[in-house]
Amino acid sequence: MTYKCSPPMLSSTKAMLTLNNFEAGGDGSGPSECNNQYHSNDYLVVALLTGWFNYGKRGLKYINIHSNGKSVRVKVVDECDSNYEYRFPYFNNIVDSSKAVWKALGGLKSD
Repeated sequence: MTYKCSPPMLSSTKAMLTLNNFEAGGDGSGPSECNNQYHSNDYLVVALLTGWFNYGKRGLKYINIHSNGKSVRVKVVDECDSNYEYRFPYFNNIVDSSKAVWKALGGLKSD
């Protein structure tokens, strides 16, 4: 079951970066939505919420993410649901990132 009512997102909407495992056996339930493949966490890849994913139009395209005074260009490989298992609180600003993205933006292991 997929949660498809994420509100529209603007390029100026601030996001909450989360750490995700894009490899086989990782956090996701299967291969990526965009190319039906798993991706190494050593690559700069992300999954976007339904609103930002824009019905797949951003799939396999590159976006820029800015955080901690740094910027990184990442590839969109998957869509993520904004409300995992329909629990509250409902977040509409999540970007799931690989370990490489997290590290490139200066994320701490404790963050």
